[in-house]
Amino acid sequence: MTKADVLHAGHQHASVNAIELRGITKRFPLVLANDNISMTVKWGSIHALCGENGAGKSTLMKILYGVQPPTSGEILVDGQVVNLQEPNDAIKLGIGMVFQHFMLVEPLTVTENVILGLEPGSPLALNYNAARKRVAELIKQFNFDLSPDDKIEDLPVGLQQKVEILKTLYRGARILILDEPTAVLTPNETEELFEFLKNQYTKAGNSVIFISHKLQEVLEISDEISVIRDGKMIGSIPAAGATREQLAKMMVGRDVNLRVQKAPAQPGEVALNVQNVSVRGEHGKMAVNGVSFNLRAGEIVGIAGVEGNGQSELVEAITGLLPVASGEITYMGQRVTGGARAVSAAGVSHVPEDRNERGLVLDMTTAENFILGEHDRAPFAGSLGFLNLEAIEENARTLSEAYDVRPRSTSLHAGRYSGGNAQKIIVAREMRKNPKILVASQPTRGVDIGAIEFIHARIVEARDQGLAVLLVSADLGEVMNLSDRILVMFEGQIAGEVNAREASETQLGLMMAGAHEGAAQHTHTKPELDTRRQ
Repeated sequence: MTKADVLHAGHQHASVNAIELRGITKRFPLVLANDNISMTVKWGSIHALCGENGAGKSTLMKILYGVQPPTSGEILVDGQVVNLQEPNDAIKLGIGMVFQHFMLVEPLTVTENVILGLEPGSPLALNYNAARKRVAELIKQFNFDLSPDDKIEDLPVGLQQKVEILKTLYRGARILILDEPTAVLTPNETEELFEFLKNQYTKAGNSVIFISHKLQEVLEISDEISVIRDGKMIGSIPAAGATREQLAKMMVGRDVNLRVQKAPAQPGEVALNVQNVSVRGEHGKMAVNGVSFNLRAGEIVGIAGVEGNGQSELVEAITGLLPVASGEITYMGQRVTGGARAVSAAGVSHVPEDRNERGLVLDMTTAENFILGEHDRAPFAGSLGFLNLEAIEENARTLSEAYDVRPRSTSLHAGRYSGGNAQKIIVAREMRKNPKILVASQPTRGVDIGAIEFIHARIVEARDQGLAVLLVSADLGEVMNLSDRILVMFEGQIAGEVNAREASETQLGLMMAGAHEGAAQHTHTKPELDTRRQ
């Protein structure tokens, strides 16, 4: 596809609609994932697709991208009925998809990643120079701050996402499906992405399907918004004039309180003190370097930052999962040795960032997951070590009711729950321990909007009862809404601290990107790469 093809794609369309989905139904053995869904995406527009986890968004997009066939219904691309048997069929029709988890080979260059699977030349004689030239043309055309020779491992997340978009453009994508595209971006990187989508890509007549749970972004970027609930299309509305509250009600089926209601904090004694702490991460590299802060009873301290800047390693050191290379951590004034079990016994509860890997045992029951870490002590175990099954069942029934875990089953395996209900099990278990300190890492990642509202309310309640809460989240809105104080991490260090009531997204975004507070602009790239820009 030439430069002219991409820039003037909009003038070549046979139909006013880029995509028409007509009566799409997808049945799995035990689930009706999509139930007679119809949706229209116009050329030259950004069409948002919203819905709770499990609503059917991903299934619908996999059908459109040829990953799986529909049980019934038909798909029209540019007015023509098409049969999509595999992603290559979609790609040939100009449909590209950027998944939430990037599919890049880190040691390879931008050019090598972009052309993978579509290498020019013959199997015995790759025409790399022609490929590099084409990639350079696309980079220049769309004003991406990249070089064809950059290695993926040297690029920040925002630029890695642009490489994923370049892959689709190289293949001639006229319709771009973006799955949670801003989940790991700073506000500044999000702005740049939106600038590209609005003022270049769709302005040239191309179309975007934008999947996101961030309702404010949906309203900002979209022309039209479709909402799916329980596998059914609830409706499509113009973005102009729509509100977050309206969208949330369409998604959940009831009014949702999107604003965290909380009184000013009443901080008490220092519960957690982190003093000049350094922590080694993967391959022995220093992931946390000389971090110091304290956390008081009755306050929520949020840690903001782009993922990969040391937050995970810091949390694992605080919760005893990783050793401290240097420095000191004290809990209620006491040093603790003996790893995660000893830290937990000292009054620290932990909501881990990966609920499936660290928070739950997926093939154990709800009741069993509710007592993890306490299974060997009263009231769940007697003096001889036998489990008290009656107490375990009663605990599961009580917590399931209090935390609105659905379905209300004590015997269902944890792996069968939706993301929101699985997260509620973890939060309920950790709160039941009556901790002095709660470390909540990505507490609502991948969670339904109704469950987000519920979990946020429980965290604020705990703070008001004197709990010290350390909140780590890649969702800047969550950090700003819940926190009393905000720390920003950049490259393993604390880049600054701000009062949450005075914080702005722009200010925090600059700090997250490593720019000086209040700076007018910043660059996403490393200085040594700048001399090689095309």
